[in-house]
Amino acid sequence: MKGKQFKIKNGKGLIYVLVAVFVCLLLTCNFSLAATAEAKHYNELQLAPLPEIKLPKYERFVLQNGLVIYLMEDHELPLVKGTALVRTGSRLEPQQKVGLAGFTGAVMRTGGTKNHSPDELNEILEQRAAEVETNIGEASGTASFDALSEDLETVFELFTQVLRSPVFAQEKLDLAKTQVRGGIARRNDDPDDIASREFEKLIYGKDSPYARTTEYATVDQVSREDLLKFYQQYFHPNNMILGIVGDFNPKKMRLLIEAKFGDWKLNPKIAKPQLPEVSPANAGGVFFVNQPQLTQSSVLIGHLGGRFDNPDYPALNVLNEVLNGFGGRLFNELRSRQGLAYSVYGYWSPRYDYPGMFIAGGQTRSDATVQFVKALQAEIKRIQAQRVTAKELTFAKDSTLNSFVFNFQTPRQTLSRLMQYEYYGYPADFLFRYQKAVAATTAVDVQRVAQEYLKPENIVTLVVGNQTAIQPPLTQLAAKVTPIDVTIPNSQPKAKN
Repeated sequence: MKGKQFKIKNGKGLIYVLVAVFVCLLLTCNFSLAATAEAKHYNELQLAPLPEIKLPKYERFVLQNGLVIYLMEDHELPLVKGTALVRTGSRLEPQQKVGLAGFTGAVMRTGGTKNHSPDELNEILEQRAAEVETNIGEASGTASFDALSEDLETVFELFTQVLRSPVFAQEKLDLAKTQVRGGIARRNDDPDDIASREFEKLIYGKDSPYARTTEYATVDQVSREDLLKFYQQYFHPNNMILGIVGDFNPKKMRLLIEAKFGDWKLNPKIAKPQLPEVSPANAGGVFFVNQPQLTQSSVLIGHLGGRFDNPDYPALNVLNEVLNGFGGRLFNELRSRQGLAYSVYGYWSPRYDYPGMFIAGGQTRSDATVQFVKALQAEIKRIQAQRVTAKELTFAKDSTLNSFVFNFQTPRQTLSRLMQYEYYGYPADFLFRYQKAVAATTAVDVQRVAQEYLKPENIVTLVVGNQTAIQPPLTQLAAKVTPIDVTIPNSQPKAKN
């Protein structure tokens, strides 16, 4: 539609228009000047205190078969979402069959159920814009569903079937294997992926469940019977936690859960799995992956770390904030002042029930690689030697505490944390204890944990880059530089001559 056209018929009308335009410009200019005059640097802004964070109401109960249930109502949207956490994980699979857990988690959903073929299952869900998904990661298995409130019973029935009666169709396992083989073939395409994968091997050991990789040979070893056996070993009601959040009637939801899961027999012999031992595979050293096509280096340095339940974790997280982000030491020194990298970081990165890592790194020019590594090492030593300033401490604590509210943006996020804490044996108020500990952290605490937990003498250094372009050479970092061969092993070993 065309806009209206206004015609000025006389000079008087033109004067009125010009006056109106002038007044508008004058007001706009005044407002702009006022805004400019009142503008302040972000450090000068006075922000209101953060509101107290409270957990939404929820219900927790346990079925007679041991299934733990969390229910949390949220009637903002007509949606219901649920997640089951299963005590399993790829760290429990046999070393000769690495990939087994992932295949089990994938084909459990894609392979259909005793009542519905894969195509039927997909069609029913697609017609309702619903989802049912399964996955097994490193330390846990998950099964989840998303549904409109009006479709809850139908989708929950399918979710139940996927959990209780998957058939693991052979053709879907074959398809999953083909996809994984494709991933193996492409795993050296990204230098950052190479660095991350090989660094974990250097920290945990190449045969550790926390670092080993799926190979053609291990894929070939996995059969449908292996998937069934793995599923039958871990998928029992007394080995699971089920959480549901959304727009539902709690009484009806409880009856629905009882109807679908109440008759699932528990496994009286199931026990908490024995976790693999963790110890540092290397206590220092410089390692290198030669990738002649690269024009920059991917660098990682670090050593074995710790767990979330360490009482010093809050202070270590404040240390993280001192080092990282805009205004952090690493950004200011290595990026802004020395111009050595676009991205740089250094984190104490713990895990729930096994030691994580302290890891620092970034990407830098080939000719700046050695300088970049030395600068990282210098900043680690500096935070041990020089106590953080009051300004740094305040900024780090405020960043941590201000971001704290984002852990509770939705009831689903909150419920997920409650389930995770129960899964790993943490108290339900763990995050609030952490919040208080961060607020109480002092500069003395930051220096103490930096001196106690950061080990410059044990730092492992890994560089993925172009050997001929890295000048000065890596031997300036250590007399011995150990090369790493990332050639992908063939499925079948070569015959010996």
